[in-house]
Formats: sequence, C-alpha cells, structure tokens
Amino acid sequence: MRVALVSDIHGNEVALDAVLDDIAASGADEIVCLGDVATLGPNPCETLARVEALGCTCIVGNHDAFLLDRDLLTQYTHEEIVVQAVDWACSQVSARDLDFVRSFVPTAELELAPGVTLLMYHGSPKSYFDNILAETPPDELDAMLGDARDAQLYAGGHTHVQMMRQHDGQLVINAGSVGMPFRRFVGGGPPQVLTHAEYAIVEASHAGDIVVDLRRVALDLTRLRAAAACAASQNPLCAQLEAAYR
Repeated sequence: MRVALVSDIHGNEVALDAVLDDIAASGADEIVCLGDVATLGPNPCETLARVEALGCTCIVGNHDAFLLDRDLLTQYTHEEIVVQAVDWACSQVSARDLDFVRSFVPTAELELAPGVTLLMYHGSPKSYFDNILAETPPDELDAMLGDARDAQLYAGGHTHVQMMRQHDGQLVINAGSVGMPFRRFVGGGPPQVLTHAEYAIVEASHAGDIVVDLRRVALDLTRLRAAAACAASQNPLCAQLEAAYR
C-alpha cells in the first residue's frame, strides 16, 4: 500500500491544491489527513470542504479541537495574533463544517503490507499537544508513544517540521506542514514560514520493503499572497503570511 500523509494545512487552500496535484501525479492508494485543517490561514471553509470531499480518514489535531472547544485554545496559548486568527476561523465555519470536524479520530492504523503497520496521530498517540522532534530524547519518546509499540512506522505532524528518525528499530515520521512549514521548531515562539508545501508518502511491499518519501512542493507565491491579502484585514496572522510570501 502507498499512503499519502497530509498534515497541518491550516486553511491554506492554495498549498492544499498543489499537494493534491502532486499526490495525483505521484500516485497513492489512500490519503490520510493528520490534523489541523482549517485555522490560522485565509481559507478555513474552503479547506475543510476540500478535505471532506477526499473522503479520507482525518486525525484530530489541536487546532481542530479549538474549533469545537474555545477554552482549549487559551489553555494552549495566549499569543494574541494566534488567538485572533483562531477566533476569526471560528466565526467563518458553519455548523456543517463543525459536524465534519467532529468526525475526526484521535489515531488511526493501517496495514501497509503483511507485518508492516503504520500508526498515525497528530502530536503523539497520547496527545495532540506532544512535540516529537528529531532531538527528542529516547526516554521521552518512549513516554509519548506509550503502549502503542507494535507498529513498524509511526507518523504525525503538529511541529510543522518534517522529520524521520529511527527509534528502537521503528521509523518515526513527521509529514511536515502543507500550509505553514517552519524553518525550525519554535515551541510557541514566532516562526519563520517557508514558501513551499510539505507532505509525505509511505509505502510497503509484500517483500518487506519500506519507503518513506518526505516531499516538498513548490507553490505559486502570487496566489498565496492574494489569498492572504483577502483575509488580512480580519485575520492579522494573514498579514504576516502575506509578507512572508514575498
């Protein structure tokens, strides 16, 4: 099985379109969304509609949870520009959009080939707030993975930084961010946003071969700036994004 993993789209319809075109060209048996679909970027409703139309499994991320429970946002951050951007997204989405978000699941598992299982989540199998990084100490990673230790591959998002590492013979992957990839992990600080889109393709064969492809897709910066500019007057984060896309 060949699976495309998309994560952290964050309302960036332009980036999502580019990634879906790349997936169509590359080929995939299945697409899985690893969460954080709508908030922060300029097109929350359009992005949710595009993901819903895929009919794919969707993992709940922290920003998806913020749409359903506003109190979770202030537990996570008091960064004013982020709070305003999430509140703006909340004001845009419909009741039907929220029903779709409620269908997201905490984790999902796929058998890519006999004896090759992929476990998917947003931050970690235990929490969508967890940050799994290349430099996370092994004992901390053990704690984040918890009892979910039977898979051969683990895949998530959340940090906005693509990554693959070996851990106890297993592969741990971060698919990166479709809509807002970061130059480096910021841990809540101001990020430097890169001007491409990121996602991953994972495949396994009956022979036991496993291939992980961390992909970067070039974007139309003119379209990105135009989309951000349309929302910038109401979503202050979009004004920063418009500047980043120059």
